[in-house]
Amino acid sequence: MLETESRTAGDKQAPGARTLRAAEFLRAHQEEVLEDWQQVMRTLHAGHATQPSWLLDHVPQLLYVLANLIDHDSDEILTTLPDEHAMSRLDAGFNLGQVASEYALLRKCILHRLEAEAAFLAPGELERMEDALDRIVTRTMTSFSQGRQRILQALDRMTQAALESPSMDGLPSRLLSVLVESALSVDSAALLLVEGDALVVRAAVGLGADETLGASLKLDEGFAGEVARQRQPLALRSASTDPRIALPALKQEGLRAVYGVPLLDGDQLLGIAYMSSRTTFVFSEPDALLFRTMAQRTTAYLVHDRLQARERRAHADAQRSLAQLDALLASTPMGIALLDRDLRFVRINQAMADINGHSPEAHLGRRFQEMAPVTAVDTFEPLFRRMIETGEPVDAFEFTNAGDLRTWQASFHPVRTPDQGVLGLSCTVVDVTHHKRAEAVLQRAVDFREQLMAVLGHDLRNPLNAITASAFQLTRAEDLAPPERRAVDRIRKATARMGRMITDILDFARTRLGGGLPVARQPMDLAEVCQATLEELQVSAPERTLRLEASGDTQGNWDPDRVSQVLGNLVANALQHGQEDRPVCVTVRGEAREVVLEVHNTGEPIAAELMPRIFDPFKSMPVSALPQDVARKKRSLGLGLYIVSQIVGAHGGRVEVRSDRDQGTTFTVHWPRTLTAPGGT
Repeated sequence: MLETESRTAGDKQAPGARTLRAAEFLRAHQEEVLEDWQQVMRTLHAGHATQPSWLLDHVPQLLYVLANLIDHDSDEILTTLPDEHAMSRLDAGFNLGQVASEYALLRKCILHRLEAEAAFLAPGELERMEDALDRIVTRTMTSFSQGRQRILQALDRMTQAALESPSMDGLPSRLLSVLVESALSVDSAALLLVEGDALVVRAAVGLGADETLGASLKLDEGFAGEVARQRQPLALRSASTDPRIALPALKQEGLRAVYGVPLLDGDQLLGIAYMSSRTTFVFSEPDALLFRTMAQRTTAYLVHDRLQARERRAHADAQRSLAQLDALLASTPMGIALLDRDLRFVRINQAMADINGHSPEAHLGRRFQEMAPVTAVDTFEPLFRRMIETGEPVDAFEFTNAGDLRTWQASFHPVRTPDQGVLGLSCTVVDVTHHKRAEAVLQRAVDFREQLMAVLGHDLRNPLNAITASAFQLTRAEDLAPPERRAVDRIRKATARMGRMITDILDFARTRLGGGLPVARQPMDLAEVCQATLEELQVSAPERTLRLEASGDTQGNWDPDRVSQVLGNLVANALQHGQEDRPVCVTVRGEAREVVLEVHNTGEPIAAELMPRIFDPFKSMPVSALPQDVARKKRSLGLGLYIVSQIVGAHGGRVEVRSDRDQGTTFTVHWPRTLTAPGGT
């Protein structure tokens, strides 16, 4: 603070000192006083962020008013400057003591400047200056107190109106009515809210209120749009003639002052509020401050109402979700429960409650160990504890209760927060007893069928070998008549076909019983093996034409018996389903990394619906459309192509089929020269 002594003409003057009138001194030293004021304010607020003092920009004008008041000693000289100062400090949140302190600092700056200039005031001048300054301070203090009292009364009435209004529907109009009643110069007021890309009048009182309600403006339209765009309070002096006015209610004849204020929630614009007057061109600072304060309170009510509406919607949504969840839990036969971190039941459906033997209501808030069977507690509680610690789920956990023949399948998953914290566990339990029993019955049937096929296939070989040997001996007899020789040929063909069927049955049984198809790879020439196989097949089908074409290098490492089996099955399939008067063509073609075997026949194409499953077991060619005698001849077990795919896969190759009416049917087998992954080339 500045410490100085006042000087008058009665003091002992230093040599060269001047005697001045107070008003002249103030007019002559405005800039110096302002400089001292700035320095004092910087020292006072050092290290603190603060708004610039209102007096900082108004000291020249204030000193001018002070000088005139000293000269003429009349309150009529006082302008609205003290009132503006009071409203500015009230708006900034100052208290009365802080406002008085500002004037005290200004007084000390003036006295300090007198001392610095070595100036002496004429007799009585200091007293007149002090009196004039006191009158300004008194006017400011009075205006400050009255403004604060007025605002408090208005806010109290707004609070009362808010308490008496059950909803926000009528509250804005009541708040605007409080404003009109609190400021005599206000003739109308309105509240415009942002809705989409428009400002819509949702409350209005005073002049033109009825025709204003519901009016809509674009966000950037007219005076209201300018307030919304600048997000600052704006004032107009002659509204009825101003081109920026867009609302009809503000164009009424004789309307003068209009003052608009944005309603802001942080950076979000909620709307604007305006007041207008016919009696004044400019609203006073107390009226403007009152309106801004009431607009802030209205904004708070709007934000509060929106938050409450959002909360109500969220609550309603939550209630609907819970109702849907309850209905889902009640209707599902699956046992479902939710547990918190302490393994207390938070939610449970009837199915899960029945498993534990208690009602759903009895579970809520109780621990798992209190409600579940003892054997289940011993099994699952350590598992649950570990899941809460690690957050790892457990799926398809099967168990049975002691003394209960039923089988259950359970899955447990952690319930996580958005930040991946574990709130608890979800549990689902399904009774899979019937499924497990049906599965066991089905498995026993499959096992029995496959074991029976394996036994039959093995035991049938002995009598079949005897028939084959006997037929061979009969063919060597020279005294057989032609009918008898044809009968022997039929026996040989039938036994050869039965032999292939038995081989397929045994191979199928190996694949299904887990043994897999044995493959003994060795160096061989694929074309030579195919030639020998076709010669054997030709003996059993002398009336059909079998052709072989070979090209390129056909050497590689394969199992010759399995290669012969593949070719035998494919040729037998071609003989069975191809045209009897057309040849079956076999092509062996050596390529860079593989040898390609193709078996082609003409005849009815393979049905399109059968193509995706052509290599599945027990999928034979459809014969329903063929004549009965032909269909009987073409029936088969449907294992040949399945065995082909298994043998080729064991060699790391692949088999493909193309079939249409024009080109016939072609099976293509890719035999890699060296072993690759199954399905590789």
